[in-house]
Amino acid sequence: MDYRITSKEQLTRLWTDIYNTSGKLDWSGILPYYHQDIRFRDSVQEIHGIESFTAMTQRLEQRSKDLRMEICTSMMEGHTLFMEWIMTLRFKKYPSSSVYGCSRITLDDHGKIIEQRDYYDLWGDIFDNIPRFNRMYRRFMHKKFG
Repeated sequence: MDYRITSKEQLTRLWTDIYNTSGKLDWSGILPYYHQDIRFRDSVQEIHGIESFTAMTQRLEQRSKDLRMEICTSMMEGHTLFMEWIMTLRFKKYPSSSVYGCSRITLDDHGKIIEQRDYYDLWGDIFDNIPRFNRMYRRFMHKKFG
């Protein structure tokens, strides 16, 4: 099988298939599209290599009771893809929270994902779903950061 990304529509389909399989995560369809030397970074971690990336996906699966991904917009120019998304997740004892973000994905010359950078406000989006605490957090952020 030819595991290379050739369009934003293909990547969007692969990406949403991870999260929308009866509430269970399934990365098996997209992992072959990642390069062995994948560089991944988000607001929590920086990972190098497919083994570390696969381990991260397994940790996410273990921690999440339910996780859904909605791709809002996507665009592709050359070897770079951008996707804006809403990830709704529920941890074992807590209500669902939505995290709003985007991903910049870079393909190598063979169409493999060599770099992925996810951008999101993890704490703000989670804290927004905690009654009373959400207002205190937003007041603090406004006071300290404008």
